[in-house]
Amino acid sequence: MKKRVFGRQFKRDIHERKALFKGLASSLVMYERIETTEEKAKAIKGHVEKLVTKALNTEGIHTQGLLQPYLSPDAVKKLVTDVAPRFAKRPGGYTRIIKIGQRFNDNANMVWLEWVEKSGTKAVETLSLEKTTKKETPVKKAVKKTVVKKETTEKVKKEVKKPKIKKENVK
Repeated sequence: MKKRVFGRQFKRDIHERKALFKGLASSLVMYERIETTEEKAKAIKGHVEKLVTKALNTEGIHTQGLLQPYLSPDAVKKLVTDVAPRFAKRPGGYTRIIKIGQRFNDNANMVWLEWVEKSGTKAVETLSLEKTTKKETPVKKAVKKTVVKKETTEKVKKEVKKPKIKKENVK
């Protein structure tokens, strides 16, 4: 008798599927971006987002115990210390899927699965448009910009002088 089975099968038994998901999820945590097929990315996207939520909602050694069956030990440490704190203010939607084309040999749709917020990057201030009526033109808000003064660059140029090399007649 056929039972209702939730999720994608990938023509694998349950142990092979769990190993596949554990490998893909650990790779995503460790490398922060993986290239895989669209079907596999869609299958682990929800799985990984639940792991990030678990890492955010629980504290202490208990967190590592909950995540250990689903990730490698190195990935658990990185998820708890580096990845999860990035998403403390975000209510969900930690990953994104970017389509990159089709694989050459079997024509499978390939994608990049990556975190929405990358490590080591700061929020960049951009120009934003204020809400206006239809007749008015949008007004740009001022953005702080750092400007290099010419005085400092000229001082540096004066301080650093190239030594003069005498040319000798070579026969």
